[in-house]
Amino acid sequence: MPAIIAGIAEPILSLTDAAIVGHIPVNATESLAAVGIVTTFLSMLIWVLGQSRSAISSIISQYVGANKLDEVKNLPAQAITIILILSLLICFGTYPFSNAIFKLYNASGLLLDYSVSYYKIRVFGLPFTLYTFAVFGVFRGLQNTYYPMLIAITGAMVNILLDVLLVYGIADVFPPLYLKGAAIASVFAQFLMAALATYFLLKKTEIPLKLTRPFNKELPRFLNMIKHLIVRTLALNTALYFAARFATAYGNTYIAAYTIAINLWFFAAFAVDGYASAGNILSGKLFGAKNYHLLLQLSNRLIKYALIVGVIMGLIGALFYKSIGIAFTNDPEVLEQFNDIFWMVLLMQPICALAFVFDGIFKGLGKMKDLRNVLILTTLFVFLPVLFITDYYGWKLHGVFTAFTLWMIARGIPLIIKFRKQFLPQVQNH
Repeated sequence: MPAIIAGIAEPILSLTDAAIVGHIPVNATESLAAVGIVTTFLSMLIWVLGQSRSAISSIISQYVGANKLDEVKNLPAQAITIILILSLLICFGTYPFSNAIFKLYNASGLLLDYSVSYYKIRVFGLPFTLYTFAVFGVFRGLQNTYYPMLIAITGAMVNILLDVLLVYGIADVFPPLYLKGAAIASVFAQFLMAALATYFLLKKTEIPLKLTRPFNKELPRFLNMIKHLIVRTLALNTALYFAARFATAYGNTYIAAYTIAINLWFFAAFAVDGYASAGNILSGKLFGAKNYHLLLQLSNRLIKYALIVGVIMGLIGALFYKSIGIAFTNDPEVLEQFNDIFWMVLLMQPICALAFVFDGIFKGLGKMKDLRNVLILTTLFVFLPVLFITDYYGWKLHGVFTAFTLWMIARGIPLIIKFRKQFLPQVQNH
């Protein structure tokens, strides 16, 4: 449960921005669409470099399982330093080219202007988010999800409060900042979470943040994991990029509806990520202890929980079907497009839950190469062909979410088969 709450912090930032911005009195649809485009691009950057969380967690948990934690105590500081340097390079590397970047998403005119101004503020939260993710990875490896939960709750609550204050302003104190206010609120919340992560890591664990030499013996394995995960995440974001690009090409109404749907999908994904986190944390520990019997039991239990959670989220969405869209926009055309495809997002939930849980298990086992290969193949041979074919036949957003659904099925099944093929014989032989 703490892992679920911690996992939804980042999507809550984007969901809050979308919900509040979608109701501003000036150009609400364009503002909502801009949040969607920028969120897609920022998610790509966060997921590419945020994979350090899984790599750190995998290594730390395996050493915890083997009762050899002292051997990797200086690894997190070295890993976090590398991630921070990369994130700063990306910040200053993309900032001057933000106009060109969002033109690649088919943004133009007012939508392009809004996307650029929103991004030029939100991008400064990237290093704080990646730093927090890396520290969360350390806590996960130590089998602790409590402190990440506290940090995430605080960040989400501060973000919601600042969103309301800065977007709408305070009469006779300062004017409404609209879209820029939402961006400033998110960056401040990300900074606060990074500060709290530092405090809890230094006060509640024996892991130092001071950079020391020599390089830890596990640093090459960490970098190798990161390499595989970055390639994997580039494949993931190829899918997200083309989905956003096609939705934008259909018009502002469509990209606004897509923004609501995809942010709700991200929220559900990160909620299930709590179970994926459990898979990551415990599979690494059990694999390190060579306890394959419990590892198999863990996978069976997580399958059951993931399906239950996926079905529950789908049913909750169905119960509040009409009112969910209204929480994000009053534009009748956007609502019509959103309501027309939201059922597809709901039907995907159990499928996504299974895929995400086994993603987590494979990350805990350190099998990043398998994850990389599955995602590259399913993006190239499932998602993109389905997207282009359905676009040709004019399915528009229905085509986008049909591609997502088939992609998730193709991602989950090979991982389940491979896991059981490897560990079932080991359990039976013992």
